[in-house]
Amino acid sequence: MTIALRKELELEAPVAQTDTGLEVKNVTKRYDGKKVVDNVSVSVQKGTITSFIGPNGAGKSTLISMISRLTKKDEGEVYFEGKEIDDCKSNELAKKISILKQANNINIRLTIRELVSFGRFPYSQNRLTKEDWGFVENAIDYMSLRDIQDKYLDQLSGGQRQRAYIAMVLAQDTDYIVLDEPLNNLDMKHSVSIMKTLRNLVDELGKTILIVVHDINFASCYSDNIVAMRDGRVVEDGRCHDIINPVSLRNIYDMDINIEEVNCNKICVYFT
Repeated sequence: MTIALRKELELEAPVAQTDTGLEVKNVTKRYDGKKVVDNVSVSVQKGTITSFIGPNGAGKSTLISMISRLTKKDEGEVYFEGKEIDDCKSNELAKKISILKQANNINIRLTIRELVSFGRFPYSQNRLTKEDWGFVENAIDYMSLRDIQDKYLDQLSGGQRQRAYIAMVLAQDTDYIVLDEPLNNLDMKHSVSIMKTLRNLVDELGKTILIVVHDINFASCYSDNIVAMRDGRVVEDGRCHDIINPVSLRNIYDMDINIEEVNCNKICVYFT
């Protein structure tokens, strides 16, 4: 399905009723006594892309880090398919939710293929089966890394390395994928390729994706839902086409942003 057709259907058809798989209730996180996430409540529906947007320091990365249990929350609850996430066993959770952090530093020298195979650790405990290797191969192909799969990470460009990390997440084959600024270090071509891949994972495989993204137009063109944060709080939350408007964007970014429609996509013009 093309992006334009998907947007046209989204605007014309009734909103489908999808199940809520993730519930964030009154979550707060403090650092040095300052609230960086302040009493946030969010619902994420299954089978959607939810983009978290907002200015730097809004609390987006901290929030999704708490959602994926990488960071301990100070207050509130996170329910994953009806179960509080702190009550889930780590190995079971790793088969349901995968996360790509904003910064990834591995101190050992690995090839792309070796890195991607780490995504199968929750299943194989590092003793990969034929089935595990099948997931690795599929992830490598999905991210167009086949021709460089034997290169070491320190031989790669920033964009190639980022694609390799995303392939590792895909190999984990979880229902929920959490990505913290995955388009960092990517040029336009590869950024679009990543977003198309994520869209396909949702539309074709039924994945649920949470993504922190800075470019508002990627959020506009590829998301189903948007959660906008500012100063640690959610200031806008809803369907993508409802959030992308001048009034909401001024509330989020404190600047005037014009909206143009191109091929049924709302494009934000903020550089004039």
